[in-house]
Amino acid sequence: MVAKLAASQRGNESHIINMTASDILYNFPRKIDLGLGRVLAALEKLGRPQDRVPPIIHIAGTNGKGSTLAFLRAIIEANGQSAHAYTSPHLVHIHERWRIAGHLITETELLALAKRVQALSLNIPVTVFEAETLIAFLAFADVAADYTLLEVGLGGRLDATNVVSAPAMTIITPVDIDHADMLGNTLTLIATEKAGILKPGVACVVARQDPEALEAIEKRAAIAGAPLIVFGRDWDCFEQCGRLVVQSEDRLLDLPPPSLSGAHQFENAGAAALTMSLLGVDNDAIARGVSTAVWPGRMQRLTTGPYADLAHQFDGEIWLDGGHNPHGARAACAHINKLNVIDPRPFGLVAGLLSTKDTLGFFAAFAQANPFVVAVPVRSSDSGMAPADLAKMARSTNLKALETETPLDGVKMAFAQLGPRARILICGSLYLAGDVLAA
Repeated sequence: MVAKLAASQRGNESHIINMTASDILYNFPRKIDLGLGRVLAALEKLGRPQDRVPPIIHIAGTNGKGSTLAFLRAIIEANGQSAHAYTSPHLVHIHERWRIAGHLITETELLALAKRVQALSLNIPVTVFEAETLIAFLAFADVAADYTLLEVGLGGRLDATNVVSAPAMTIITPVDIDHADMLGNTLTLIATEKAGILKPGVACVVARQDPEALEAIEKRAAIAGAPLIVFGRDWDCFEQCGRLVVQSEDRLLDLPPPSLSGAHQFENAGAAALTMSLLGVDNDAIARGVSTAVWPGRMQRLTTGPYADLAHQFDGEIWLDGGHNPHGARAACAHINKLNVIDPRPFGLVAGLLSTKDTLGFFAAFAQANPFVVAVPVRSSDSGMAPADLAKMARSTNLKALETETPLDGVKMAFAQLGPRARILICGSLYLAGDVLAA
């Protein structure tokens, strides 16, 4: 008995010794509990690191936050400067969430910070996203950089990132219906929450918005005393002869096309370009950044790995996009339609969505393109819809649909149904995009 107990203790000690940062973080409560009380209390205990990070650009919105941040980071680095960046969710490795002065956080750095936050959580029970946000402020406060790029996790007003009092600038990307159970079921309610990041005297670049969302943002800005730079009123951007043109009352930028695919990326790049221009970055650096930004899983053509091998086998194309709501689906469909004008091909979706999403609205956005749909599970999330249920939802929007158990099998099934030269879009969830990229 004593020998067995000793062996058990050695096993436990070995587990503790070999524990990774992911092991620690995944033990935090994996729930969404919006509010700033716990984070603010924890930051006080940690010495208010949020007050010591480099100048912050805070980004809220429903779609395009990550892409806009990627353009910002590329522009900053093209200008010979550096930026910290905090994004979510990650696609393959949890370390993707934190870039420290341009470099992904190392396991050693993340493990040390995770242990520090874990010890603090014995007295202040933070959620996993709150723990990750605390790690971001701790990591960024101790390393010099020129900017800090913060992507809101959910909403804005009560998001854990919204603890900074005076960012350098803010950005609100397009707002649409998403997370209605937490933010409200109207554009007015959701936009009001997103606009909670606005701060007195801090300018905000506002991307293209539905009029209802814009009205809510403007009301919140008036209360906060935040000047707005509004798309379609104070600034504009568009594609002209294949280039990106950004203009406002006092500036005109003629830039190369964005490195990221999709017409919507012209506006994401435009918002980033205008922001950095207003912060004093010259046009040459902005041009280099716009044309070199990298952001995986956003209308990305797969050119290596088993999915690309399948595409080659069938002389087809496989694209990957993490869009997961009707607005994102419309943007993805617009890009596919544009490709189809140049090179018509049979079109299919391999789709996996979370049960919390507007599934009918998502599929309805593709109605005009009439794709064949293969529903697949989202294995890296507990909230993924069962493929059979998802296929049934697709059929209810008059799309032909089948289901299978893996994304790779889904692609095979799509090629079997559509034949050679098909163009297939894997979409519906950033978690699904991560599953695919992990392959």
